[in-house]
Amino acid sequence: MSHKVHPKSFRLRGLSDWESRWFNAKRLREYLEEDFIIRKFLEKRLKDSSIQNIEIERSPGKVAVIINSARPGFIIGRGGKGAEDLKKEVEKKLPAPKEGKRELKIEIREVRNPWASASLAGQWIAQQIEKRVAHRRAIKQALEKIMANKEVKGARIEISGRLGGNEIARREWLKKGRMPRQTLRAVIDYELTEAHCTYGIIGIKVWIYKGEKFE
Repeated sequence: MSHKVHPKSFRLRGLSDWESRWFNAKRLREYLEEDFIIRKFLEKRLKDSSIQNIEIERSPGKVAVIINSARPGFIIGRGGKGAEDLKKEVEKKLPAPKEGKRELKIEIREVRNPWASASLAGQWIAQQIEKRVAHRRAIKQALEKIMANKEVKGARIEISGRLGGNEIARREWLKKGRMPRQTLRAVIDYELTEAHCTYGIIGIKVWIYKGEKFE
């Protein structure tokens, strides 16, 4: 039996970093709960804003939320009003701090190449499937757009569930280029997304290989 490991956790500290960067042994439970609230709210609130990922950094009395998006202008709004409103909404959702004050800062960063991001590619495929586009056509188009980037050396897309509304769930996948998933120095961007259809949930896995990184 093979043992499946998340490609990102497999490479932590070597090639990639945690998305929550802080440590507090005394208030671990409280901070972890806050991180879950922030992520859950932002993912729901900014569903159509092409969010790649949400990073959270903490220092004494400060919380910095970094939103990586392919459509930053959509979040910031005219004159920065959207970002200010978003900050107020997040502060309302968070429980009151037990000790001292909490300063919340929201930073929005632009993702310049959305087709080199596994998360954004997966979201696009999910949107196409939800719009009733044929699943094979959706993954073929996505694979072509991903492989059109110079930095991408290989890609793999796998979808599973009741494909096309069939009664029996199955799995299909397509691959182009190289995909050395067992090589620790290989820079592989991975994401699991879901398409919510009337007949059930379709799981979408995207791997994007961007070459090797030597320390």
